[in-house]
Amino acid sequence: MSDSIGGDATGRRADVVSDAINRLLTELSVKCAKEEGVRDYFHVGLIGYGHVHVGSAFGGPLAGRDLVPLSEVANGPARIESRTKKIPDGAGGLVESTVRFPVWLDPVANGGTPMTQALAHAERLVGRWVAEHPGGFPPIVLNLTDGESTDGDPTAAAGSLASHFTADGSALLFNLHVSGTDGRAVTFPDSDQGLPDDYAKLLFGMSSVLPGHMRSYAASQGHRIGEAARGFVYNADITSIVEFLDIGTRATELR
Repeated sequence: MSDSIGGDATGRRADVVSDAINRLLTELSVKCAKEEGVRDYFHVGLIGYGHVHVGSAFGGPLAGRDLVPLSEVANGPARIESRTKKIPDGAGGLVESTVRFPVWLDPVANGGTPMTQALAHAERLVGRWVAEHPGGFPPIVLNLTDGESTDGDPTAAAGSLASHFTADGSALLFNLHVSGTDGRAVTFPDSDQGLPDDYAKLLFGMSSVLPGHMRSYAASQGHRIGEAARGFVYNADITSIVEFLDIGTRATELR
């Protein structure tokens, strides 16, 4: 994750991914905000994995926490940064504006990709959550990686994770490979034909089929989506990362 991301954007992969996740948490908090405050439509866990660490990646007051109700996430960023962004000036141009940017996750790249251990950790959290919320929407695990597993074949761990289920269905595992090249991103394929190598096919085979409401939303965003489309993106650039997080966390209805 210390290398540069591919595509037109610049910057380290770790920086791009952490910014996208922090932005997602902000958007989820806003989406679930009601008059009385942020409702706990989601419980959120951040798992970081590298050479010497597999576990919670939250910073600040949530450090060390596993699954956190969204209201506590919204109220507990590690810090608020000031960022600049360009917005329309109403006359066809752009002007820079300063915005508040909450940060829960800091970018870390420390080598190694113990994906099997990370998925096993996620499986324990999923199992616990399902036991406590048997009637809820099944948990969704989004695995973002830039390299092959360094601690063995993660297929069995992925299968164990997806074996948990609630009244609404099985737990979902979606996988995204972060690009380091300028090649075309492969987004939500329905077969492994045309994937460039065995590693891409392994990630595809580990990925769950997108539920119907996610397929519909992805189609509305311009993606060509088949009935068997999986939550899998290969060779993702910054745009694909943002779309993957948006589609992969799309809820059916928030009341």
